Amino acid sequence: MVVVVLPAYNASRTLAGTYREIPLSVVDKVILVDDASNDQTVAVARELGIETHLHQSNKGYGGNQKTCYIKALELGADIIIMLHPDYQYTPKLIPAMIDLIESGEYDVVLGSRILGGKAIQGGMPRYKYYANRLLTMIQNILMGQKLSEYHTGYRAFSRGVLQKVSWQSNSDDFVFDNQMLCQILFHGFRVAEVTCPTKYFKEASSINFLRSLEYGAGCLKTALLYRLNKWNIIRSDLFKYRQN
Repeated sequence: MVVVVLPAYNASRTLAGTYREIPLSVVDKVILVDDASNDQTVAVARELGIETHLHQSNKGYGGNQKTCYIKALELGADIIIMLHPDYQYTPKLIPAMIDLIESGEYDVVLGSRILGGKAIQGGMPRYKYYANRLLTMIQNILMGQKLSEYHTGYRAFSRGVLQKVSWQSNSDDFVFDNQMLCQILFHGFRVAEVTCPTKYFKEASSINFLRSLEYGAGCLKTALLYRLNKWNIIRSDLFKYRQN
């Protein structure tokens, strides 16, 4: 069973466009979790016929994803794809992501904006591009990996990954994604990357400069914890297997 989860916050202007590109011929269920939006996201989702779950108060980007994964696992999903409903990432890659996991060769697939070499042409602000490249380089060095990007919000997981990684103890903020990816790599899950076109426009979600600095610091802290745990210098709960 393939489930696409949409962590939504004020996505009313882009949700329909995103949903209509999802290849429903290969997707069994689409779930949207609304994080107390103050626009018409919920109304649009219901009009489109998407199963919608509401947070009564804003729980943050990471908190939203936690609800998404809980709901997907409860449905019995074998493959879970996290797609932002702000239309930055094309849903057209979903069949390829599914195939890579179904092949049995990979446990996780990332949609990388960097692999194609056209992130800036696609509208990614230069400061975000270079910050992305610098953070990724440092993380690769600290963690002994060779990923093109640690900061994509387009990801597919096998059920086994979500059952074993302790993502429920991660941050409720934006660094959730980075913590989860570091956990996945720490436990040796097999990760593939596919080239994902970059789309930046006014309606697409983004975080401000200060929040970006906080996110970057959180990423570096997580990578350092990864290395210290690999060296058995410390034992962080972040890298323990999930307790069911």
